[in-house]
Amino acid sequence: MKQIEVKQLQVFYDKKRVLTDISFDVYSKDYIAIVGDNGSGKSTLLKALLGLVPSKGMINFNVKKNEIGYLAQKDNSLKQFPASVFEVVLSGCIGQFKFFYNKHDKEKALQALKKFKIEHLKNKNFSELSGGQMQRVLLAKTLCTTKKVLVLDEPTTGLDSKTIKDFYKIIDDLNKEGITILMVTHDIEASLLHANKILHINNTMHFFDTTDKYRECEKCSLVRDMYD
Repeated sequence: MKQIEVKQLQVFYDKKRVLTDISFDVYSKDYIAIVGDNGSGKSTLLKALLGLVPSKGMINFNVKKNEIGYLAQKDNSLKQFPASVFEVVLSGCIGQFKFFYNKHDKEKALQALKKFKIEHLKNKNFSELSGGQMQRVLLAKTLCTTKKVLVLDEPTTGLDSKTIKDFYKIIDDLNKEGITILMVTHDIEASLLHANKILHINNTMHFFDTTDKYRECEKCSLVRDMYD
């Protein structure tokens, strides 16, 4: 099933056009890595898909907006917030903090904690966590929001190598369970190992196809070598 269809997309940031003629399709259970050099517009593309920045062209959704979870790059909004891990994850069920949640919300949050093996942190203050623990909590929160598509913007930035390895294992498992992954990353090597499709954005080229086709793409290889 085609979940998102993008055709001839132009994206604007601060009234300047930063992306031109981007076209790709997202199918159910895809794992798409969006790669490219710094400043190429990868994160801006995600924001355009979510309606957070202006764009022109076609974006069609065959999934509901509440079935898409979004983990933004360097989400510092909760670091100083006096909330427990459970409260942060629970807020993902409706997208905000409130005083009363129903039984279904609480059970959903508990299942998310267990999935990411952080139930032991349930009552700990979010601001006291390590970077890796925070990322797991935020991912659990995002999972409470989504049923079908998970959108991630540079989710491994600032994490140590072991935490990154664990993180990719979690994402792989979610994908195998049927959740579509759309992830911006600077780590092309990891993308080649985990993703089934690559969207490469560069000021001289755009590429979208399977990971195997990306490995075979001579022009893509030349661009990769410029910033590897």
